[in-house]
Amino acid sequence: MARIDRTELGRRGFLRTLAATTVAVSAGTVSGALAAPAHAANGRLIPPGKIGIQLYTIRDKVAELGFRVVFEELARIGYQEIEFAGYTQSQVGPITVPQIRQLLDDNGLKAVGSHVGLSAWRSDTERELDNAEILGLKYVGTANAPTHVNTVAGYQAAAEEFNTFGAAAAARGIKFYQHNHAGEFAFADDRPDVRLYDVFLDNTDPDLVFLEMDIYWAFAGQYRYPGFDPVDYVNAHPRRYPLFHVKDGKTNPDNGNGYDIIEFGAGDLPYRRFFSSLRSRGAHHGIWEQDNAGSTAAPPHPVNSLGNAERSYDAMYRLRG
Repeated sequence: MARIDRTELGRRGFLRTLAATTVAVSAGTVSGALAAPAHAANGRLIPPGKIGIQLYTIRDKVAELGFRVVFEELARIGYQEIEFAGYTQSQVGPITVPQIRQLLDDNGLKAVGSHVGLSAWRSDTERELDNAEILGLKYVGTANAPTHVNTVAGYQAAAEEFNTFGAAAAARGIKFYQHNHAGEFAFADDRPDVRLYDVFLDNTDPDLVFLEMDIYWAFAGQYRYPGFDPVDYVNAHPRRYPLFHVKDGKTNPDNGNGYDIIEFGAGDLPYRRFFSSLRSRGAHHGIWEQDNAGSTAAPPHPVNSLGNAERSYDAMYRLRG
């Protein structure tokens, strides 16, 4: 991605300041011109200090360029928070977790979360919590489904395991969380009247296990397993959802999930309604993720995951109520 010179950086800053004094962007221009938190300046829906990125989105650039260059670019774009999806940089060479922390500090970035596979949690919980402490994480968790045993008893057993991970994290002053996909909203194989996600919520300790709602996957879950509204879960348990994945989708009836994943601002997920219905607006970290950013861009833009990152940041920054 071409670097922007100081003149261009100044221009972008001016435009952002100007945007903060103008009326809301129309819903037709940005997917999700949302209702503002009462305390947010100029009606911003995601506080600028809580706009983050999941590094899985730009994993191709982490592998190609390394954390140092990627963090420099993300800081230049305006991101302030980072969610990790591993601590390696492929062909760039070995790097330690303390070195990653130093690069975060050097670029004024804050680590807000990290996705760690359940196999790693099971094999060495304390090591993963050591890494979280080094990075200064307040939250750490997993993007894995609680279990692939899709019965009530299977999800109850998984909830107990997650309570154990949550207790270990809480002992360090860290909050453990689970990130959903669509499958968690399915109905139990042995109880077609019981939604698996409800079993997980009901059987995890609210003081030990938190949730990161991936808004795209929640709406995909609604499409595949109707009968719920994603925002209702957040309103019923606002303290349990400190993190959101603000991922956009474009309606496609030929996609089994109902939507194609696309860069933020280019889709049509009902972000206006979702955010305007929140009773805890402005209290959640908004983390952008696009699973296919390394291979998909909104026309006429070329494929470049850092280009997607910049446009998506700008779309999130401009969200107004």
